[in-house]
Amino acid sequence: MYRKNWFILILNISIILIMVYLRAPAFSLVHIINMTFYFSLIYLVIFLAMYTTKGGFFDGVTFGFRRFRSVMSTHSDHLEEWKKKPLPSSKVSQRFYKFTRFQSIALITLLVALVLIYYAF
Repeated sequence: MYRKNWFILILNISIILIMVYLRAPAFSLVHIINMTFYFSLIYLVIFLAMYTTKGGFFDGVTFGFRRFRSVMSTHSDHLEEWKKKPLPSSKVSQRFYKFTRFQSIALITLLVALVLIYYAF
């Protein structure tokens, strides 16, 4: 699992460098910092959404909407079905959650290091 995370991190860094080389007018540290920020932001948003879902924040809302739908429904055979459906917190994949956590932390650490290097020199 750790080898895969490191491989994907190296792949992300390679993609960042290739995109900066192809898209930026000049290959500079500022453009690398910007592209790293975009990548880390995407991973961070996905990680935080999964963290919120995994923590059970949406379970009560989902349960309430399912119950309301079953009460308002005209079909009596579906009344008990809503209790058996899994809640959003149980649907979060632990492997993908750990993967996004590792990638977001690693890319943010890289981003902070690049910013420190930029302001130090």
